[in-house]
Amino acid sequence: MTKPLISIQNMVKAYKIGGETVTALHRISLKIESGEFLAIIGPSGSGKSTLMNMIGCLDKPDSGDYFLEDKDVGRMSDNQLATIRNQKIGFIFQNFNLLSKLTALENVELPLLYKGIPTQERKEMALESLKKVGLLDRAAHLPTQLSGGQQQRVAIARALVCNPPILLADEPTGALDSKTSKEIMDVMKGLNEIGHTVIVITHDLEVAEQAKRIVQIKDGKLFEKGGVPREASSVH
Repeated sequence: MTKPLISIQNMVKAYKIGGETVTALHRISLKIESGEFLAIIGPSGSGKSTLMNMIGCLDKPDSGDYFLEDKDVGRMSDNQLATIRNQKIGFIFQNFNLLSKLTALENVELPLLYKGIPTQERKEMALESLKKVGLLDRAAHLPTQLSGGQQQRVAIARALVCNPPILLADEPTGALDSKTSKEIMDVMKGLNEIGHTVIVITHDLEVAEQAKRIVQIKDGKLFEKGGVPREASSVH
C-alpha cells in the first residue's frame, strides 16, 4: 500500500497574542493522497491560513507530526524547509503578487532566475508554463495590461514553472468575480488532471465544491465534508 503524499497527525499550533495563548490548530489530522484535488474551507479566523502555512512548510507545528513524501517536516531545518518549498510546492495567492514592471513571461521566469537556470532554457520553460494556463499570447504584456483573471493565470503559471507536485492556492479567486472565478477553478481542475496535487484554501463554498474532496475547518478543528473520505479527519 502506497503512503499518502501528505500525512498530518495531531498537529497543534498556538500563538501568543497580547499575553494570551491562542490555539489556532487543535490536534488536526489529515491525509492527502498524491493526485488529489482538495478544498479546505472555513471562515475568517478558523485556522485555515495557519494550516496552509503548515502544509506549505512556511511554519512548523508546536506538536504533532507532518510527513511530506514520508519525510518528517517537523524535524527539518529552515534551509531544508526552504528547499522543500522550492522543489515541491507551488504557491498561488489571492492578490497575484506579480511585479508590475515585468512582463507576464518575466514574472513566470522569476523562480527559474533564482535557481540559476540559463536564459534560453528559462524562457522556454516559462513559455510552456504560460501555455498550460492558456496565456501564451499574453507573454509580452505587463500586469496592468491584463485582466484580473489573466493576472491570476500568470501567477498560476509562475507557481507551475518548476513543475512542483503540489499546488497550494490561498483564496485564489478571492479578488475575482464569479465568472472569472469559475475559469480559474477550471484551470486548477485541468492541472489536477495532468497530475498535480491541488490544495485550495477558501471561505467560498462554490469554490470548494469544484474540488473532488472538501474538508472543513472551524475553530481550529478539522472535519470531512461531503464525498467519500479516504480517512476520517475529524478530531476527537
